[in-house]
Amino acid sequence: MTGSRILALGHYQPSRVLTNDDLARLVDTDDAWIRSRVGIRTRHVAAPDETVDAMAAAAAEKALAAAGLAAGDIDLVLVATCTATDRSPNTAARVAARLGMASPATMDLNVVCAGFTHALATADHAIRAGSAARALVIGAEKFTGVVDWSDRSTCVLVGDGAAAAVVAASPEPGISPVLWGSVPEMGNAVRIEGEPARFAQEGQTVYRWATTQLPAIARQVCERAGLAPEDLAGVVLHQANLRIIEPVAERLGAVNAVIARDVVDSGNTSAASVPLAFAKLVERGEIPAGAPVLLFAFGGNLSYAGQVVRCP
Repeated sequence: MTGSRILALGHYQPSRVLTNDDLARLVDTDDAWIRSRVGIRTRHVAAPDETVDAMAAAAAEKALAAAGLAAGDIDLVLVATCTATDRSPNTAARVAARLGMASPATMDLNVVCAGFTHALATADHAIRAGSAARALVIGAEKFTGVVDWSDRSTCVLVGDGAAAAVVAASPEPGISPVLWGSVPEMGNAVRIEGEPARFAQEGQTVYRWATTQLPAIARQVCERAGLAPEDLAGVVLHQANLRIIEPVAERLGAVNAVIARDVVDSGNTSAASVPLAFAKLVERGEIPAGAPVLLFAFGGNLSYAGQVVRCP
């Protein structure tokens, strides 16, 4: 085998939906203020007893069913998350236990909002190296558990959910080489820290960095895949803020691509945002099977990672 590809996707979101009008009862805000600044209309909120690993397992079950595989066919489980509360067992191990797996390798990756694309690259590398044959790559977050509900600048942003991809060895590569990196000296611009842990960010710093620096990096991702932006059928950026997604997509120049805007209905779900948005586009049939799609995530640590994948 010379590469790997995504066989199928699955996603899960909690049943409770929090609207902008609901938030206006908690903090000094309103629907017009939120939409004008971040473009978000609703977000899903996990129940108090709904854990990150439970959401991750629910998404994984759907992805496995879509791929026509059993849990025992998977030999590597990678979970991208920054909101799991326990250090051990890790979330991936708990997902494997929920799914009844026998002996997979299990790892969590904390690269905050860029976690899924880092995890997808890690799975691709493991499969290319012969260390795994089939992997579950999951982004899962309970971001509402780390937000300060009295801070209107952050509580309006976040949502909960999970999405999973089944990745398998393939004679024809369906995942391009990753381009990843970070800006360590600016890493403090996005934080989840303290006791209890709380999410905070320097919003203008992140906005300026994302809108000015990321389009050129995204074009480099396309170059590594041997494609021009206009060749893309889809663009799935981290669903942070519509005021970031739209200018970055425009400056990228992907004029023929469907642009994911799941942030409007789901809010910022951190590591879950890219696979969640991608899974919904595939479920709705908005991108043809085999078509090239740019996955590009960025955020905490001011980390970024992206690759072009073939749509399952």
